[in-house]
Amino acid sequence: MPRRYINTISDVFTGGVSVYMRRTTDFGKKIKILLVDDNFDHLLGIRELINLETNFEVIATATNANIAINLVKKYQPDVVLMDVNMPEKDGLTATSEIERLGLGTKVIALTGYDDPDLIFRAMKIGAKGYILKTMASSQLIFAIEEVMQGKIYLPSGLSSRFFEYFQKTFKDELNNTQASENLLQYLTQREEEVLELLTQGVTYKGVAQQLFISETTVKTHVNNIFQKLQVNDRTQAVLYAINNGFMNRKKLKIAI
Repeated sequence: MPRRYINTISDVFTGGVSVYMRRTTDFGKKIKILLVDDNFDHLLGIRELINLETNFEVIATATNANIAINLVKKYQPDVVLMDVNMPEKDGLTATSEIERLGLGTKVIALTGYDDPDLIFRAMKIGAKGYILKTMASSQLIFAIEEVMQGKIYLPSGLSSRFFEYFQKTFKDELNNTQASENLLQYLTQREEEVLELLTQGVTYKGVAQQLFISETTVKTHVNNIFQKLQVNDRTQAVLYAINNGFMNRKKLKIAI
């Protein structure tokens, strides 16, 4: 027999219902859920909706972020439905703090805004899902089940906008990085000679022999190179040199 669900999360308060059939996932025990929303009426509506589910248990509710974080510490819920827009401390800040607790609690951002920047920020700090308050209630239930299976949940209508924004943001960051200061310019002539040999795979001993200096002096030059290029080892130094046109610069100097 089909089960009855509230049509949308908002319809909890208008009485609208729809029939929805789905396969119930057996997790062996109830999924513990914490609800966080500064709108108390909306909070009660979501709790009523989730309580229709035999596999779910609302263990606590909170109307502000600080209380929510304390409840997470106390009850260690499986899932937190986190309202993003709250006074004093917003849901994104609370999500970040919950992530730092390291309890394995999965946060689903709950909001009335389909802003791709907001989605990006929520996912970046650790949210495992993002759902609009106006979406069908069945999607909320499905979102909880998805994140409990280790997946990321984004409604299809939002996922394309999110990835478009993500690609644009990534390209912008890449362009900014490429336009940033090239640290190779701070190397001395001798450090450039050492780096050139390193890019050719020459050992420290080999560098010392080719440049007629001691191996200790080579290591001193190498450490200076690491500091100037802001890298930690030889591999990173060589990659930085290659990616920032070091060999082209050397060829240009020879031609001149």
